[in-house]
Amino acid sequence: APPDWRQLAKRIHHAHARAVRVPRSLKAELRDYQREGFVWLARLTSWGAGACLADDMGLGKTVQALALLLSRAAMGPALVVAPTSLRGNWMREADRFAPSLRVHVWQDADRDSLPARLGPRDVLIISYGLLTRDAAKLADVTFATLVVDEAQAVKNPDTARARALRGVKAEARVALTGTPVENRLSELWSLFHLLFPGLLGGRESFHARFAIPIERDRNADARASLARLVRPFLLRRTKAQVARELPPRVETVVPVTLSDAERRVYDDVRLAALARLGEGTPGGDQRFEMLAALTRLRLAACHPRLVDPDTGLSSSKLERVLERVDELLAEGGRALVFSQFVRHLALVRDALEARGISFQYLDGRTPAAERQARVEAFQRGEGALFLISLKAGGTGLNLTGADHVLHLDPWWNPAVEDQASDRAHRIGQTRPVTVSRFVSEGTIEEAILALHAEKRDLADSLLSEADGAAALSPAQLLGLLRFGGIRED
Repeated sequence: APPDWRQLAKRIHHAHARAVRVPRSLKAELRDYQREGFVWLARLTSWGAGACLADDMGLGKTVQALALLLSRAAMGPALVVAPTSLRGNWMREADRFAPSLRVHVWQDADRDSLPARLGPRDVLIISYGLLTRDAAKLADVTFATLVVDEAQAVKNPDTARARALRGVKAEARVALTGTPVENRLSELWSLFHLLFPGLLGGRESFHARFAIPIERDRNADARASLARLVRPFLLRRTKAQVARELPPRVETVVPVTLSDAERRVYDDVRLAALARLGEGTPGGDQRFEMLAALTRLRLAACHPRLVDPDTGLSSSKLERVLERVDELLAEGGRALVFSQFVRHLALVRDALEARGISFQYLDGRTPAAERQARVEAFQRGEGALFLISLKAGGTGLNLTGADHVLHLDPWWNPAVEDQASDRAHRIGQTRPVTVSRFVSEGTIEEAILALHAEKRDLADSLLSEADGAAALSPAQLLGLLRFGGIRED
């Protein structure tokens, strides 16, 4: 074999033969599976391979990554790239579990001088947005370790964000994500193009070899081949496998029957959308209009006032939600209440205030400092409910003070809902958690749930759980508007 190959084989052999010990400076007692995860990360990164830690949400991916950063601290500085909403969580976890690391947050005040000062034991935390903006300022730094949190954010390899990450000089690259695939298999290629370029081949060859046979033809051999290819570099453990001490999580669908008046509003929205789009063959140029129409249908399935603020109609779904709230409060329960729509949460908030029910509230406009204060207040027992917008609070929060999760409207991607549910069902929870999804019968919401069931098998076979509207063809989108179901053309 060529000398380079022999050298690589030697590094791999040494990496897997050497004993790996948890750093003494880690101020945490790792569970067995967390120790195994750290050892796996340490061995892969020691010979230069990229690694994707895809443990189920709530199993402690951050503490495993901090153990890795401690073990590699003497090799040079580390870079942690995370959503802005998780910056505070990384700072708190590092201070708690790895106080010997010197943690810096990328800010405008010191961005010109900080890169030159970075050295061993330094960890720089930066958001995706700031890395995209300031990538050139970090171009001269070679990081010993790059950790990419919520790595599904780089699912599109053509974005400035993905290009900025690929431009980071790092001797070892690690991704943390509970959902390596959200919409399409191409997202897996994009992730490994960052972590381990060349592992999955070129973009076009991957599409021909895996994406088309698996997604279009349901080819089991291609699916198994891809799973074998990524398995050495993608580690996923579920709660059922490694956290048996967790109480059970029960999921239920709560059907909602719309009133006759609500049904007329819903049908008017649907027929108006079809009239605007016409009944011809849908084209790509209509895609955004279709998605906008589907959003309007989803709003109509929740509350008439979301499509007509001046209507006096009440909402059957809101009434059913309030009934469930009364039931869980009578049992001494507390709940997280998620919605994709901030306006929908506002209507629920008004109804709770009218009833004198205490709650906390968080959406994308909540300042970071106040956000954490509200989380801590809820954990202390202040508020029976926590109203949270799905995208703003679906990740990075520990809310084990709740034993119920209410999803007011289904989102295209069930993995996002699962992440939100796991704010309550995670290590530290001592009570069974009940997850309730409110679904208006005979509406697009039922079609979305059917779509989830249809697509989950593909994602599960590749160690993730996901789906999304972005993967639907124009014909399928129009089918949702016409019939409330998926139509394959």
